[in-house]
Amino acid sequence: MLYEYAPLEGVTSALFRRAHRRWFGGVDRYYMPFLSPSQDHVFTRRELREILPEHNEGIPVVPQLLTRRAEDFNWAAGELAAMGYEEINLNLGCPSGTVAAKGKGAGFLAFPEELDCFLEEIFSHAPCRISVKTRLGVKEPEEFERLLGIYRKYPLSQLIVHPRVRTDMYRNRPRRQVMAETLADSPFPVCYNGDIYTVDDLRGVEEAFPELAGIMLGRGLVGDPALARRARGGAPAGREELRGFVDEVYEGYSVAFDSRRNAMLRMKEIWFYLMGLFRDGEKLAKTIKKAREPMEYEQAVTQVFQTLELRDALQADW
Repeated sequence: MLYEYAPLEGVTSALFRRAHRRWFGGVDRYYMPFLSPSQDHVFTRRELREILPEHNEGIPVVPQLLTRRAEDFNWAAGELAAMGYEEINLNLGCPSGTVAAKGKGAGFLAFPEELDCFLEEIFSHAPCRISVKTRLGVKEPEEFERLLGIYRKYPLSQLIVHPRVRTDMYRNRPRRQVMAETLADSPFPVCYNGDIYTVDDLRGVEEAFPELAGIMLGRGLVGDPALARRARGGAPAGREELRGFVDEVYEGYSVAFDSRRNAMLRMKEIWFYLMGLFRDGEKLAKTIKKAREPMEYEQAVTQVFQTLELRDALQADW
C-alpha cells in the first residue's frame, strides 16, 4: 500500500516537502500543489522554484497540472518530462469557487463530453505517465458513473478518488461506498483520498478496501507529520523533532522570502492544522493566528513546545 502526500496550496511547498522528508518520512510520493499553465507557455519564477529538479532532489515527487486546455497541458507536461519527471497528475478535484468558475479542477466535471475530448488529446500526446485526481462530480455523486466510464477509456497510471462532490467542498462525510464500484474490475490502480487523520482512520480504509493501490493523506498529515511513519510501525512525532521541523520550515521561508513576517504568515497555515496535535492549545492557537510581528509568533511557538502536552492522536476540528 502506497502512502502519498496530497498537495495543499500554500502549505506543501518544495521547502516543506524537503523538511518533512528529512524529519519524518514514511511517504512514498509527494504531489506538488497544482501548476496552472497559461497560454504564454512560460513557467513563472515562483513555479520554477517548486518544479526545478534541484529543489526536489532525493524526493519522489509528482507535479500536478490544473487546466481545461489540452494544448496547455501538453506543453507543460512536455517541459516537465524533459526535466525528468516520469508522471504528471491532472487535477480534477479542486473545489475552489474561483477555480470551478473557470471550468477547471472539479468544475471541469460539469462538462463530461469536453473532458472526454481533453483526455483523448492529452493521452495521445503523453510524454510520460498521467494520473488523475478527481471528485465524484459537481453536485450529485450519481455523476460519477459517467465520469468513471470516461476515465476507464484511457491508460491512467492511477485514479485518485476524493469521494465528495464539488459542492461539498470539505464538508459532509466522504461517500466511501463509491470506492467498491471504482475498484471493481478497474483497469488502473486506484488511490483513496479524504478525511484520514489518524492511524485508525487509515487502517479502516485499508481493511474496507484491500484492493487499493494507495492512500493519499492531506490535512491529516500536515496536522500529524508522523502519520505515515506511524502507519508503518514507526514512532509518533516527538517534541524535539516537531520543533526542529517547524523551525527549519520557518527559517527556510525567512530566507526564501527575505522576510520573517512573510515567513510567519506562511507558517500560520501550517499551525492551523498542527495545533490539533497538542492538548489545550486553543489559547496559543489564537495567539499564533493573531500575531502581527515575527517576535510574537516566535514567542508563541516557544510556549507551545514548552507548555503543551502532545496528544496520542490528532484531533481535527477543521
